[in-house]
Amino acid sequence: MAQPKRQRTSRREIYVTLRQMVLTLQLPPGAALSENELAASLGVSRTPVRESLILLAQEGLVQVFPQIGSFVSRVDPAQVADAQFLREAVELAALDDLPPDLDPAVLKELRDNLERQQREGLGLEEFFDLDEAFHQGLMRLSGHGNAWTTVAAAKGHLDRARRLGLYENASPAVFADQHREIFDAVAGGDVSLARTAMRTHLRAVFSDIERIRAHSPELFATDSSTVPVRRNVVVWE
Repeated sequence: MAQPKRQRTSRREIYVTLRQMVLTLQLPPGAALSENELAASLGVSRTPVRESLILLAQEGLVQVFPQIGSFVSRVDPAQVADAQFLREAVELAALDDLPPDLDPAVLKELRDNLERQQREGLGLEEFFDLDEAFHQGLMRLSGHGNAWTTVAAAKGHLDRARRLGLYENASPAVFADQHREIFDAVAGGDVSLARTAMRTHLRAVFSDIERIRAHSPELFATDSSTVPVRRNVVVWE
């Protein structure tokens, strides 16, 4: 009798899974990566894992050191700043393109989103997903919703810094309040106020980085020439 074939997992799925593990800090900055262990945990061969790590290295989310190994890259403030610059430029430009008559269906989605952001007991990853959907919704109001894919692909280091900021804060309520301020300005037709509120909201990540780096400097890149050394444990020098 023929044996049932094992369901194959695509290389794309492995890449997406590993990328999400890095972005959500399941694989934290500086963590050593074992192809064997990752392959075993995902139930695949080493080949798609190795190929995925190469792609993540091209994004700057993984570093590969010959004779030493592969590691999750530490958060690079310079790359955070570049991604934030891109995001701010796109989202502020989208606000400038808001039409006089805003799509009522999208407005309702945004209101519902804001209500869910205020829900008690909301997990940080749930809030992060709502945050992403809120900003994408604002882009859709301006007719530039498809541009969000490009923004999202460029902000790996930024998203890790944002998550660190979320975990640093006792509650995401401050960010939910900022979202409400932006939405109220947009719905009220005050683009100038919306731009100011958006800029303040998006730049909050910089103060988060400085605060977190003060007590957890090991999470952040300081020198591109820094190389980890494998001893009994992995250390960075």
